[in-house]
Amino acid sequence: MTYCVAVRVDQGLVFVSDSRTNAGVDHISTYGKMHKFLGDGERFFTLLTAGNLATSRAVVTKLRRDIEEGADESLATMARLTEAADYVGRISVEEQRKYEKRMKDKKVDTGASFIVGGQVKGQPHSVLLVYPEGNHIPVSRHSPFLQIGEEKYGKPILDRIIEPELSLEVAGRCALVSMDSTMRSNASVGPPIELLLYTADSQRPGSAVTFGEDDDYLRALRRSWQDSLKRAFNNLPTLPLPSGAVRLVDGDR
Repeated sequence: MTYCVAVRVDQGLVFVSDSRTNAGVDHISTYGKMHKFLGDGERFFTLLTAGNLATSRAVVTKLRRDIEEGADESLATMARLTEAADYVGRISVEEQRKYEKRMKDKKVDTGASFIVGGQVKGQPHSVLLVYPEGNHIPVSRHSPFLQIGEEKYGKPILDRIIEPELSLEVAGRCALVSMDSTMRSNASVGPPIELLLYTADSQRPGSAVTFGEDDDYLRALRRSWQDSLKRAFNNLPTLPLPSGAVRLVDGDR
């Protein structure tokens, strides 16, 4: 499984992704799901991937090849981020159709989802979610983050904390806590964890960090978050039980 999240704040963009592609008793494999493009001061794009690995790899390969070969249409020619999302969506649909023809009667889900984020000079920075069907939706000030993959476990912290006015560092910490919450509840999501902080209007790669399995910072973050949750829970108001109420214990029915 996969978990990726992208956050837009006024200062820039935050991207976080895991690297686990398969988890089981006998086998765990990893593959990076964050891919950076250009960063020449004119355009910068980051792509997060989830879903069918063959499809997502084929899309990334096509995006890089079009840039390298100077194709008429590539990320290097996009004038807006929405155009880039449309372009990624078209390539994704084309690759899915190729695999479906090869598989014929085999029932294999070839779909892949992508988060496309970044900035073209003179345009606003943003992130968009590209669905397997090729269409996309953007973030907004009311919904300043997007997720793909195993999103349910990491969403509550994002809902409560993320606001456009946050600094990149705070938004980055929140995204990492979201990732840690997901790893805690789902063994199919795991390290290495990649983090990228992009500063608005730079059009250049930002600060990137990769956290391994035994990273000291991730352990400290996890321990601090868990301890804080326990303290917060213990400080919650007690239940307003009526006087003389019978409290059920295990076995009482």
